[in-house]
Amino acid sequence: MPRKRKTVGMVLAGGKGSRLHPLTWKRTKPAVPFGSKYRIIDFALNNMINSGVFGMYVLTQFKAQSLTEHIQRNWRFGGVLSDYFITLAPAQMYLYEELGAEWYRGTADAIYQNLHLIDANDADLVAIFSGDHIYKMDLSHMIEYHLDNNADVTVAAYPTPIEDATRFGVLQIDRDYRITEFQEKPQEPKAIPNDPTMALASMGNYIFSRDALFEMLSEDAALQGSEHDFGKDVLPRGLAQDRRLFAYDFARNPIPGQGGPNTYWRDVGTLDSYHEANMDLVDVEPEFDLYNDDWPLRTSAQYSAPAKFVHEDGERTGRALNSLLAGGVIVSGGTVRESVLSRRVRVNSYATVERSVLFDDVTVGRSCRLKNVIIDKDVSVPEGTEIGFNADDDRARGFTVTDRGVTAVPKGYRF
Repeated sequence: MPRKRKTVGMVLAGGKGSRLHPLTWKRTKPAVPFGSKYRIIDFALNNMINSGVFGMYVLTQFKAQSLTEHIQRNWRFGGVLSDYFITLAPAQMYLYEELGAEWYRGTADAIYQNLHLIDANDADLVAIFSGDHIYKMDLSHMIEYHLDNNADVTVAAYPTPIEDATRFGVLQIDRDYRITEFQEKPQEPKAIPNDPTMALASMGNYIFSRDALFEMLSEDAALQGSEHDFGKDVLPRGLAQDRRLFAYDFARNPIPGQGGPNTYWRDVGTLDSYHEANMDLVDVEPEFDLYNDDWPLRTSAQYSAPAKFVHEDGERTGRALNSLLAGGVIVSGGTVRESVLSRRVRVNSYATVERSVLFDDVTVGRSCRLKNVIIDKDVSVPEGTEIGFNADDDRARGFTVTDRGVTAVPKGYRF
């Protein structure tokens, strides 16, 4: 008898992204631009579609307008097939008898408030994935693993350095990869057996069997004192009840057109990690490849003119080295090195841009120098300005400067 496997996707896209300020000043974290032409959420949506999950809900809450416009304009299926959809599911402020109207109270509550959508789609499995990480993942392989283990819940897992594991849920497993313990953001993470330098981190991506999900979330919703979070509440309680929770080794996930283990996963939750992930893209042989035709990465289909390089006269030569440039970029006698430039950026004569990320419609004036800078949309940098060379000067302008020396300029800043 064939195994049930109809899957509906639930993409969690309501995070505030406070540590990414000022990039999240007026947008939620999944809506932050990335890699010259994408939004962070595009990678989760592409993973679903490339894996054959064509029905999904995007759960939004904070500062959702930019994300809403991006989904509505750029992520629509054609035709009349009812099983093919990407639908926004904003917080509905449902009434709870004991609490009154509530926003999403946590990751688990966000799904609980939308169980009726899962029910309406007659889904057997539910893929609950975060919308704010950079990675590629074939969900169909994880789904097969979930079915093979007759699991209630399967948690995607990623080995991470022990010193970084305090930011994640940390798993302990037996030889069959069945989860035996779950620590949520522990101060002293437990290491992987035989490797004291590494811990097994939850990626925040789950496959649930439908009945288990409904039972676990209904129980959690009724508990006073619960934070209604998968990592803090639902999964540890499931372990205590001896439910079948399994870890899925992300490195085993096969990506068509990509050789070797699948090891690239980045939580771009801070300005430093966001900057570093963008810099990963400009390597000669990047670990995260945007150019794999067997795993297409769809996004906004804005119509932009080709990128253009003009002037060749000594120091006044338009050039870009080890960089990503979107459509409409003009490098007019300036130099761009190891940088990521979004649509319609202009770099004028004698200017240098190094290890920087420039969003749409940024203009860099003549003789400017930028290094380790992130500039949000609609900023014009005046002639001769230097950013990223003196942290005190940058802070005096009101810019954010990280401990690692990355300077962030907010959207629409006027010098």
